Amino acid sequence: MIVAIDIGNTNIVIAMYRNGVWTNAFRYETKEPQPEFFYEQAFRNILLEWQVTGSEIDHCVISSVVPDVNQVIIETVTSVTGKHPLLLQPEIYKNLDIYVPHPYEIGSDIVSNAYAALKLYGKNCIVVDFGTALTFTVANHEKGISGVTIAPGLKTAINALASNTAQLPVVPLELPESALGHDTVSAIQAGVLWGYVGLVKQIISKIKSESSTHYKVVATGGLSSILIPLESEFDAISKNLTLDGMRLIYAFQKKHEKEDC
Repeated sequence: MIVAIDIGNTNIVIAMYRNGVWTNAFRYETKEPQPEFFYEQAFRNILLEWQVTGSEIDHCVISSVVPDVNQVIIETVTSVTGKHPLLLQPEIYKNLDIYVPHPYEIGSDIVSNAYAALKLYGKNCIVVDFGTALTFTVANHEKGISGVTIAPGLKTAINALASNTAQLPVVPLELPESALGHDTVSAIQAGVLWGYVGLVKQIISKIKSESSTHYKVVATGGLSSILIPLESEFDAISKNLTLDGMRLIYAFQKKHEKEDC
């Protein structure tokens, strides 16, 4: 049994993997760093709801793009499970069987996505991750992570528009039928969501045109299903791709450590 904790800028996702599948998942909003007892109580409550005790957890892996909460989450997991979790970080990327460029700059979510795509699909992939940021990661069997493109995510764009204007509200992430709005809400939805349909298509097309390599396009992230017109652009949609990458990197690292002993 393995627990994966994916700490993102918008959400913290805690998920449990056993018997070959992700059986449970809990998602809550990332907030300002809290005291350890806050996280410990929350973690214990989640496990209680899942009817799992801390001692039953065999392994834990953490991916984080919010450094301020890393140590308190590590201490929480250690306290509840009695086991020290593996935090994905540059020293681990250097040991992987794929090339990871700029290990001290690249996000662990991007590394996890690329690793999972290559291992699970067995082909060169473009991973499109719809998160706080919209990322396009090119994962190549020979070159490893050969490039990344980053744009603001859908929620980020919507919130930025509302926070930087006096009269424009935050609107639901719902794709309107028309690219032409007829009131303030539909106008924003049309501009942002249909705009992102075009953005994603263009970036994928541009990446493919710059290479002679054939790429499988894989979408992931909590918002990957909102832009329905993009479904034909994706060869696969995997909402657990980041989590899968985390567990696969964990397994590789533990194997590597055993071989070094």
